[in-house]
Amino acid sequence: MTNTESYIALNLIEHVGPILLKKLLDAFAEPQNILGASRKELLRVQGVGDVVADSISNWENSVDLQGELRRVAEANVRVLTWADAEYPENLRTISDPPIVLYVKGTLDARDKNAIAIVGSRMTTLYGQETARQLGCQLAYAGFTVVSGGARGIDTMAHQGALAAKGRTLCVLGTGIDIVFPKENDALFEKIVESGGALLTQFPFGRQGDVQTFPIRNRIVSGLSLGLVVVEADVNSGAMITAGLAADQGRQVYAVPGRVDTPRSRGCHKLIKNGAKLVENSEDILCDFEYLQPPTKRAQEKSGATAHAVSLTDAEKKILDALGDEETEMDTVTRQTNLTTAQVSATLLALEMKRLVRQLPGKRFVRAR
Repeated sequence: MTNTESYIALNLIEHVGPILLKKLLDAFAEPQNILGASRKELLRVQGVGDVVADSISNWENSVDLQGELRRVAEANVRVLTWADAEYPENLRTISDPPIVLYVKGTLDARDKNAIAIVGSRMTTLYGQETARQLGCQLAYAGFTVVSGGARGIDTMAHQGALAAKGRTLCVLGTGIDIVFPKENDALFEKIVESGGALLTQFPFGRQGDVQTFPIRNRIVSGLSLGLVVVEADVNSGAMITAGLAADQGRQVYAVPGRVDTPRSRGCHKLIKNGAKLVENSEDILCDFEYLQPPTKRAQEKSGATAHAVSLTDAEKKILDALGDEETEMDTVTRQTNLTTAQVSATLLALEMKRLVRQLPGKRFVRAR
């Protein structure tokens, strides 16, 4: 039995989680040794009681390992374990990283620069537009957008990243073969086709429930450098995720909303407790300027001109449309024939390159 197969088996055993597994590995060194240990040997490990010892020592009677391996192969899914180099770097740093990750799609080294966006399932148009815009702008700036694939804010964050032709990762609260919610079937396919990935720690066939989604949430925050809450009630899953992010040492951001709606109360509570208020993606990106390549930062500090910085076609169009006079974003959109989302994301990129300045009232001017 390989290491990966052993980890899959351990992940299928009831009562064995990542924290207990670390103790078991300290005692037995290899996952195969844990599966082959006697009940008496297992009981010597701190935290292992009669129920856990019985579950592990009799695992072959309750775990269909060969069936799970067959399902993995048939679904063209990869399984990553702690021992794999491709296991996400950020996720390794949390106290309880998943024993295994079922992955459909592509993970990339760039995913270490990830921002999570979460919020309410029952959301407002304001929340939807804000989540989509943030997802679009962050992805355009080169960050991987992470969310949980739920309806509402999660869905809009993924869609925004896809609109910017950027990377997005979706962490499921179900088995990799379960589509929940059903209406996101096409979205999940598009995430994979675009070069992103679906991830879960749960085995095939596991339906979502009140336990799986909070467990999923720690992966959403764990994959990311920071977490943005767009809309959330005070007792929502998004607030649980924000608490997990804080415990994991991640920066927590919150978007303010109307004072007369319950969906703003969670965000306002986070802001009162120290979360950074977010009005636009610049409020997030300014915290991560150090992630830009040193050569780019040197250019910016030395006041390099547009000719010294690599520009996309969209960026060139927008710079041509901007002069020394203040120009409204709607005017730029009309003059360039780009979509509003493209203009918004491109203006942000130009701000990051110190080529454009934003003025009050969403007016823009070339930087001197």
